[in-house]
Amino acid sequence: MSGKYRPETLAVRQAIPRSQYNEHAEALYLTSSFLFTSAAQAAERFSGEDESGNVYSRFTNPTVTSFQERLAALEDGEACIATASGMSAILSLVMSFCSAGDHIVASRGLFGATQQLLGNIMTRFGVKTTFVSQTAIDEWRAAILPETRLFFLETPSNPLTEISDIAALAGIAHAHGISVAVDNCFCTPVLQRPLELGADIVVHSATKFLDGQGRVLGGAIVTTKERVEEVFKFMRSAGPAISPFNAWVLLKGLETLKIRVEAQSANALEVARWLEEHPAVARVYYPGLESHPQYALARRQQKSGGAIVAFEVRGGRADAWRVVDSCQLLSVTGNLGDVKTTLTHPASTTHGRLSAEQRAASGIKEGLLRLSIGLEAVIDIQNDLERGLSLI
Repeated sequence: MSGKYRPETLAVRQAIPRSQYNEHAEALYLTSSFLFTSAAQAAERFSGEDESGNVYSRFTNPTVTSFQERLAALEDGEACIATASGMSAILSLVMSFCSAGDHIVASRGLFGATQQLLGNIMTRFGVKTTFVSQTAIDEWRAAILPETRLFFLETPSNPLTEISDIAALAGIAHAHGISVAVDNCFCTPVLQRPLELGADIVVHSATKFLDGQGRVLGGAIVTTKERVEEVFKFMRSAGPAISPFNAWVLLKGLETLKIRVEAQSANALEVARWLEEHPAVARVYYPGLESHPQYALARRQQKSGGAIVAFEVRGGRADAWRVVDSCQLLSVTGNLGDVKTTLTHPASTTHGRLSAEQRAASGIKEGLLRLSIGLEAVIDIQNDLERGLSLI
């Protein structure tokens, strides 16, 4: 199907599981296990000799399979494996392709939990990570060691929306036999296609825009069939699996992904332009603004600036918190990608577990706020922010 239809069609038609009742909507298979017709069939399915049926929902379920196939088609990847959350997707990726003694090069601009996972937890298992600039290509090249196995980046970064040149980094990595993984959470396949730009692996926190309504947790890895088979081995034994219900919710989220992301991106550009002119705002970080340092790269690599806008108020934490506490409409939460606009103070929440030195290196200042723009009227978003900004 993926060879004949465009992404917006695949988002609503690809991989619809149907039972004997031939239902129109995707069926939801809420079961922990599946029956076998004989002992021989059970043995064949457990061993992998018979791949025609399901075994146990930790690693085989029709609803989960449908979500995986649909997302792989949207990313133009060969295969996908879904996980319980975005962080479990990153963990599964590292555990599947790195061993003790291996080395990763990653951006300093990664989400706080990702920095904790790579910089602290994985070091206990002998996998070391060197963090470099999101945008300085030479730093990535200089950080390569003989034992480097992976480049890991998210672009745009969270929350400063720095843009990495995926094609350039892929060229450097591949010349040294290194794989490139891109967290495509902020853009989704609607705005950015990392595999087409040379990346080897795409990672998602499906919790964010893929769901789009803040309902469930989920993660995913999209890559080649061969790599997915390696991740599947880890998934089957370690069990960071997505539930069938969550996969079903995400299937429905993919149906409206394009219209949501495009509308949210249009709203975000308006809000970003308004913030840039506001006297209480020191700086705005948004790839769709001409003032963004990687504006030209964003125009080449993305279809639009996306829905995430970060900005610094003229003051520190007290003034940033004043804006947060004055809002009556926006949702104060750590989540993003929702149809409801969310507001976050990264230094005390999403990046709060990082040391002061780590936050400084990542550009996370006390006056920084992150907006994930939703589908409300832009004027209502602006008016709600103005309640606090007018007090600075």
